[in-house]
Amino acid sequence: MGFRDSSEVTKYIGGIFAAAFEDEEIAPKLKATGIVLEFRFSEPDTVIVIDMATGEVGDGSEGSPVSATMLMTAEVGNAYWQGKVNLPLAMAKSKIKVEGNVASLLKIAPLSKKLFPLYTDRLKGDGREDLVVA
Repeated sequence: MGFRDSSEVTKYIGGIFAAAFEDEEIAPKLKATGIVLEFRFSEPDTVIVIDMATGEVGDGSEGSPVSATMLMTAEVGNAYWQGKVNLPLAMAKSKIKVEGNVASLLKIAPLSKKLFPLYTDRLKGDGREDLVVA
């Protein structure tokens, strides 16, 4: 079973960024990049826009210019946040497509590793073991 609807994608994947902006170690590093990252998920269709400079997580209606866009299924996004997807390899295999500033995106990728356990713990805490990738 995957995410039930787009609100769950936003809750879990958008929520991990909200947690990152509360982390004293990660937040300053994310904000220093100044990029605006847009995620476009399919299955279910969901758009999440992360403004690193301001720490805002939204749906893109705020109108900030996007630095990079990542396109993938919500299933791939879920697996990524559990540490089960190698970003450069997924990009090479077109499981994740990137538009815009790829270099800036690859700079923030290592920061996400600290968030993998938090993401998985949140799924388990909400009784969504069905989303945990073995």
